Amino acid sequence: MQSAFWVRRAHKWIGLVVGVQALLWMISGLYMVVVPLEVIHGDHLAHVPTDPLSRAGTRIAQERLQQLYPGMTAVRMKSLLGKEAYEIKQGKQVTLVDAASGRQISPLGREDIVALADAAYVGEGSIRGVEWVTKAPSEVGARPVPLWAVHYDEPGKTTLYFSPFSGDLVARRHELWRWFDFLWMFHIMDYEERENVNNTLLRAASISGMAFALSGAWLLFYSFSRRKQA
Repeated sequence: MQSAFWVRRAHKWIGLVVGVQALLWMISGLYMVVVPLEVIHGDHLAHVPTDPLSRAGTRIAQERLQQLYPGMTAVRMKSLLGKEAYEIKQGKQVTLVDAASGRQISPLGREDIVALADAAYVGEGSIRGVEWVTKAPSEVGARPVPLWAVHYDEPGKTTLYFSPFSGDLVARRHELWRWFDFLWMFHIMDYEERENVNNTLLRAASISGMAFALSGAWLLFYSFSRRKQA
């Protein structure tokens, strides 16, 4: 009789813990349903300019390009700040080259990145800072560093991340995306790989769920046993 009392009590408090996780799961799911995915991705804040390539442009010969950059595994022509450039890959290394002279133009400097950001950004804010990032923040995941981060002064706190080697816009981040990422952690219980979140939360959640199920099963068995005795 005494054991049943304590199991019921434990079941009640463990149920509260599990219920909180379920509530967080529902709240995060509602956010994901209400906010469109294209908004989360930041498509409304920045686009990638697609300037057409000139057919009559002066370009360095491919043979000369291979001499200047041996071990070239891939090459792609692109328009960059109104000029034609080659994006050359040598293994994992990416290099931007002026298409007319073959001169290396990467890594891109601050002025070039500001110009790329101005061409891509379609929001209503203005640039409040440009940062050279050597340690990737959690919001850009496993993208290779270094990166240029262009921060905007507007309510959404938009940040555009550019590769200094390819000039590509590699990530758009803003407050709605950051809330999505935070709530996604609760939705899938992805506590273990998050910064500033104790890994014991994941273990505690798993143990709580198991204890809730076991205590419930015990109470169910106890209840049927009491009915048979009665």
